[in-house]
Amino acid sequence: MDVALLGPAVSDQKEVTRILFEGFAPSTIEFFYLLGLSAIGIFCWGFYVQIRKYRRGASAGSWNELWSRARQMAQLVLSHRTIARRDRGAGIAHRFIFYGFLVLFIGTATITVEYDGTSRFFGYKFWYGDFYLWFSLAMDLAGLSLLSGMLYMMYRRKWMKLPKLDYKRVDRQPGDADYDRSFYRREDWAFLWTMIFIGVTGFVLEAVRLVWLGSDPHVWNYRWWSPVGALLAQVMASTGLSAEGAGLLRTNLWWFHGLLALTFISLIPFTKVKHIFTATGSLMFRDPLAAQRLPKVDLTGEKIGYNTITDFTWKHLLNLDACTKCGRCQEACPANAVGAPLSPRDVILSLREFANNALQSNALPDEVKLNVHGKGVGQVFMETLWSCRTCMACVEICPVAIEHVPIIVQLRRKLVEEGEMDPLLQKTLQTIHKTGNSFGESKRKRATWTKALDFPVKDARTDPVDLMWFVGDYASFDPRNQKVTQGFARLLHNTGIDFGILYEDEMNAGNDVRRVGEEGLYELLAENNIASLNKSTFKSIVTTDPHSFNTIKNEYPDFGGKYEIEHYTTVVKRLMDQGRIKLDHLLNYRVTYHDPCHLGRFNKGFDAPREILKTLGCELVEMARNRDNSFCCGAGGGRIWIPDPVGTEKPSQNRMREACAIEGLQVFVVACPKDLTMFEDALKTSGYEGKFVVRELIELIEEALTTVTEEEAVAV
Repeated sequence: MDVALLGPAVSDQKEVTRILFEGFAPSTIEFFYLLGLSAIGIFCWGFYVQIRKYRRGASAGSWNELWSRARQMAQLVLSHRTIARRDRGAGIAHRFIFYGFLVLFIGTATITVEYDGTSRFFGYKFWYGDFYLWFSLAMDLAGLSLLSGMLYMMYRRKWMKLPKLDYKRVDRQPGDADYDRSFYRREDWAFLWTMIFIGVTGFVLEAVRLVWLGSDPHVWNYRWWSPVGALLAQVMASTGLSAEGAGLLRTNLWWFHGLLALTFISLIPFTKVKHIFTATGSLMFRDPLAAQRLPKVDLTGEKIGYNTITDFTWKHLLNLDACTKCGRCQEACPANAVGAPLSPRDVILSLREFANNALQSNALPDEVKLNVHGKGVGQVFMETLWSCRTCMACVEICPVAIEHVPIIVQLRRKLVEEGEMDPLLQKTLQTIHKTGNSFGESKRKRATWTKALDFPVKDARTDPVDLMWFVGDYASFDPRNQKVTQGFARLLHNTGIDFGILYEDEMNAGNDVRRVGEEGLYELLAENNIASLNKSTFKSIVTTDPHSFNTIKNEYPDFGGKYEIEHYTTVVKRLMDQGRIKLDHLLNYRVTYHDPCHLGRFNKGFDAPREILKTLGCELVEMARNRDNSFCCGAGGGRIWIPDPVGTEKPSQNRMREACAIEGLQVFVVACPKDLTMFEDALKTSGYEGKFVVRELIELIEEALTTVTEEEAVAV
């Protein structure tokens, strides 16, 4: 910037400044200070009410490594990385708002420090001369940045009409007492207009001051250091506004601007503006493994899970207030996409409203009125909780680190304790408790699939092995998946890997049992599996089941079972890199790959499957929703054991529709036993059978290792 364009050189430094209360009588200034202190008092009271609300929740072990947490929080806040993900426009606009607001706040604080601090008590002034001029320029640019961001947000809400910004509830019916959420729309617009008015009146106030004091060269000659105000002043002067008229307008506008700003400050703890603090706090105490590693429960305690709002940890109560209603969780939710009565945002907002009504009063209501389960106002419906697939799409995309899935699981734990679940789910849990697997088969049949092999599979309970294979229920008992399991066994055998299995001592890993909310059964399964593993001698674990992979990797350590574990895709990729897997031919298929939730989104296992497909010679065409934005098959969270309502679309069918849009697609590739089951069924029921086939990645690897005829190749 050419400084010469902004005015002459500063000759008398101390004359180039702005008198803060210029033209006001001492009594008027005192009255303004009284209003300011009142606004601060209201703010502090509101802040206290919020803190009291959080303190009424249960304790949460989130105070460790505070410095590291603060550093990570600052990085996220300053970078806006989580806000810009999958919504670049909103990310840019919010940066304009955030940094504009931050500079304006720092500038206002600087004026206060000088006027009410160093000047008043020490006689030291610094708000003049070059400092003042650069300060004025920075404040103008910050105000312009703030207004630009706000105007875009207005455009986004009014004219873009994004579905995720529609607060229409999916878990209520018109006429229900809490169906209408128009209050949130009014609050959003009130916030936007208030910020717009504060910004605009600030610029106009600056302009009329320049016209009012236009005869003073220390004001007028340096006006372009406040470019927006100077431009407006030029327009006002050219339209005939006199200095006297500007002075009168300035007085009235000064009070309007000041009262608006003070009202804004006082209402921060009671409106959406408090997300400045709550979102920061939520990011500060975020758990990077929130859904991958669910919290342990004291099974000997009086309560299990969340029944009343006071059962929530203070951290989860903070999460409720951190929600900015951006709708990204709802947009990503597979249950919501297929019309289930679940929006992660609605769950959070309902609980927030419930918490505010119950916990912000001076005295707590009785326990019955604190119950968050039911059909009452603010309560969460059982149907809503059981619609969740616990796929973590909501947690992963949330820009303020709200833990939707852990909250939902905690609510489910109470339902399970009281037996409020689908009869088929209850029967499955009883079956797992009795037999150790979800198929109800005898434990001795778990390794029946090995009999079709032409080589023995080691019993790792008696023979030391390098690689322990934790097979999993579907890979062990489901006939279709048994073919894949046998293929992986042949692959390990032919590459000379020393591997073994636990035979009948292996039990369901418990990942989905835990996410159903049956914590007691989960701990029983985990402890039995850990005991069996600890009796065996091995170097590391491999599994073909991402669900087992997740819980063994992330949750078993809490129960004393800490192991080195890999999903089979990373093992195969390493064997290929080492040259131990030699392909007979390339496949040359046009394929798409589905990221399993528990391998991809949960554990960032994105690259190995894709690199294997590339090595196999396949042309990989990504679906629109891929990698961390992959769309759940619908099996997670125990939903594979719960029938979907008749006549409604399943998440797996929705995914098939997405895949079918890929021109010339031949193979839909999966790397999870449950995915294979869900998608092969969905291919038939969605009407796309014959257009492409669903195959496990292991099947493609084995095909590339074997000389086949054209008829034996994948048929489309």
